[in-house]
Amino acid sequence: MSQWLQTRLGLTPALEAKLLGTLATIVGLWLLHRFALALVYRRVTNPWIRYRWRKSSTYALLAAGIVIVGRMWFAGVQALATFFGLVAAGLAIALKEPVSNLAGWAFIMWRRPFEVGDRVQIGSHAGDVIDLGLFQFTLNEIGGWVDADQSTGRIIHIPNGQVFAEPVANYDKGFKYIWHEVPVLVTFESDWRKAKQILTKIAVNHAQHLTAETEQELLAASRQYLINYTKLTPIVYTKGVGSGVQLTIRYLIEPRKRRGTEHAIWEDVLGEFARCPDIELAYQTARSFKRTDEGKQAQRSPPLQSRALPQPTAADDADD
Repeated sequence: MSQWLQTRLGLTPALEAKLLGTLATIVGLWLLHRFALALVYRRVTNPWIRYRWRKSSTYALLAAGIVIVGRMWFAGVQALATFFGLVAAGLAIALKEPVSNLAGWAFIMWRRPFEVGDRVQIGSHAGDVIDLGLFQFTLNEIGGWVDADQSTGRIIHIPNGQVFAEPVANYDKGFKYIWHEVPVLVTFESDWRKAKQILTKIAVNHAQHLTAETEQELLAASRQYLINYTKLTPIVYTKGVGSGVQLTIRYLIEPRKRRGTEHAIWEDVLGEFARCPDIELAYQTARSFKRTDEGKQAQRSPPLQSRALPQPTAADDADD
């Protein structure tokens, strides 16, 4: 076989040894990776732990393969620092975008702006992080044409280098709760104070249990971030708008439960208001008013005062 390769392809024995060594290294590391994952999968059933093992072993074996193969092909370069310096310089010149993505991956691994499982928004894209790779990370998209930050079903692959170019919003890091608001509009004729009491009771029923948990989360987050919320309990704000009195429920909620709680709150609101004849939901309408029908005195414009024209005098007649 060796003689055939040297005759047909013109390979020198040294080059042939390097090629065979490279192939053996790749196959050996691949088999080792498969064996290690099979052993882990046999003992571990948690998907999150399996994912971490798969990613960690892949990165470790990839680094080992680069070092082993690099030492084969660059026998004169004994210092690993020199070898990696040459590789990095060549890649930086030839492959700008992939190098930027690798730097982004290193930044994500080191600074941890987000991890697998976090809900993030980067630029115009938002979703749950479901994979972190060397060159890109993957989101299970939320929002878009779907209301209340629920999944669209699409998978988005974003280059890692985007973490340097776009702001990254993390729903789960630090303080894992978000403020959510539900506006409820009642007519001006409604008993808005009574409506506000009903909405406050509903909000407390749905979000009050989070207050103790939120206080602990806020205390933990304050060790790293300057987050200062003085009021964590639900509240209802009042505002007059063109079509009526707007009562806005504001409360803390976990990001993934936003739509579910809003759904439950609206069902309670509709049920409670249906039992109150003095409270009506408002909507944009065109209304006309007649003062006499409302028991008010009709208003009329004051009559115009006629001005008397000056009468001609004898002097005027004489001039004519």
